[in-house]
Amino acid sequence: MTTSINAVGFTLDQKQSEMIDSKLKRIAYADDLIIDLIMKIKHDKAYSFDTTVNFRWGTQAHVTGEDYDFGAALNKMMDVLDNKVKKEKDKIQGK
Repeated sequence: MTTSINAVGFTLDQKQSEMIDSKLKRIAYADDLIIDLIMKIKHDKAYSFDTTVNFRWGTQAHVTGEDYDFGAALNKMMDVLDNKVKKEKDKIQGK
């Protein structure tokens, strides 16, 4: 899985990068199913995570998470992303 993380309007510090890396380990079980993960993080008044995941079988999942706190926004996005990945994995294993 190739991961691309872009911060828009601010610079990611080391602590934030490490937090993202540790949260992405939640979907490590799907490394072989995902081609790439593209994450855009915008910071205006709140942090907005905009993430697109491309699966090997051509399906694409798009999830977002927004909050005034960086960690809370990341957690919201990861909860949705984890559920999407599980659904896609179950769907493909069912075929």
